[in-house]
Amino acid sequence: MEILIKASQFILSLSLLIVLHELGHFIPAKLFKTRVEKFYLFFDYKFSLFKKKVGETVYGIGWIPLGGYVKIAGMIDESMDTEQMQKPAQPWEFRSKPAWQRLIIMLGGVIVNFILGILIYICLMWAYGEKYLPNESLKDGVWVQDQLGKDLGLETGDKILTIDGQKIEKFRELPLEFINGTNYTIERNGAVVEKEIPTDFISKLVDRGKDAGAFIMYRQPFVIGQVPEDSPNSKSELQKKDIITAIDGVSTPYFDQVQVILESKKGQEINVTVKRNSQNITIPAKVSDEGKLGIYATNLPLTDLEKLGYYNLAEKTYSFGEAIPAGTKKAWTTLTNYVKQMKKILNPSTGAYKGLGGFISIGSIFPSEFNWQAFWNITAFLSIMLGFMNLLPIPALDGGHVVFTLWEMITGKKPGDKFLEYAQITGFILLIALLLFANGNDIVREVSKFMK
Repeated sequence: MEILIKASQFILSLSLLIVLHELGHFIPAKLFKTRVEKFYLFFDYKFSLFKKKVGETVYGIGWIPLGGYVKIAGMIDESMDTEQMQKPAQPWEFRSKPAWQRLIIMLGGVIVNFILGILIYICLMWAYGEKYLPNESLKDGVWVQDQLGKDLGLETGDKILTIDGQKIEKFRELPLEFINGTNYTIERNGAVVEKEIPTDFISKLVDRGKDAGAFIMYRQPFVIGQVPEDSPNSKSELQKKDIITAIDGVSTPYFDQVQVILESKKGQEINVTVKRNSQNITIPAKVSDEGKLGIYATNLPLTDLEKLGYYNLAEKTYSFGEAIPAGTKKAWTTLTNYVKQMKKILNPSTGAYKGLGGFISIGSIFPSEFNWQAFWNITAFLSIMLGFMNLLPIPALDGGHVVFTLWEMITGKKPGDKFLEYAQITGFILLIALLLFANGNDIVREVSKFMK
């Protein structure tokens, strides 16, 4: 069921983005009296799931969910209709239109993607506002959960001040900033320390796997989630939801502090102070030879931690007028972060290319339970990503056509139809190779998880 929910959201989001992107080409083509022969959601190689001709245009749904297209008469595109190009140009064909009109037609799709992303973010800011954990609220620093964080140079208790010289306002943005950044500063034991982000950090992050969880977290108290029957403390008075606040009189507001003390008390009997329904209770307990209490801990949501006085969450609401600059800024930040990640991918030394994913990766970012806020957030991100990717100067993408048209406008020389045909074939081969590589990465990761 979880896979079905994720897949349904992915297909709905993808379909919406494809239709609107293609409308971005369709509408200016019609305005400039250019014939549009096909308007398709998904590709229709050999046959269509649905098609209907209205006027001069066939509208349909293909069976290959890899995108969609509009077939504009007199244009070398993914349909590779070279037979039409061998005939004399007609006034209603794309190739007969002035270069500035062809440029607008080709840019229409990416413009729609960027505008759609901005509009969605504006509406999200207006409807939901923002609630987040300010980075400066972590007065006792971060919790470094595994070796990756230590390889990065972090220690539990470090206060992260800046990344690439910029203060990070929201704690949830830290992991992405570490991915995009090159250096950072921390406060450790009262001293400010500057550190470099290792070049292979992204490679290690990818190898670690996304199921490993966050490599840094806000610090949590030790909240008892379960006392198993085979625990050495199964007969003790420790109960579910108890919060361990001290061990042998030593204050332990955080989980990591409990771990350190237990490690030093292996095989001993201790007194554990817990907070239960606003009361402090001291309970005798046993520490195993491995330095464990033999109980399961559970994490508290941020709202509960705020009630307990650990953190102060920030909450912002926006009027529609205020949401416009806030949503636009969010869209711009999303775009610039994506560009930074693309630069990392193109640098082999970072190993970021190993994290490149296909349909499985994209589909997996949708939540396992349908949530409109999450759905629209992801759709806005995908819209901006789709706009940027289509703007790349690769033949077979909108950006490739734009480059050729700009060349014509600057030099006055139009590329020949044969050149455009070969360029389209080359670009299509590049895109197929990229698609195979990205989805191959997905398959390798899924097989690796199965083999573990």
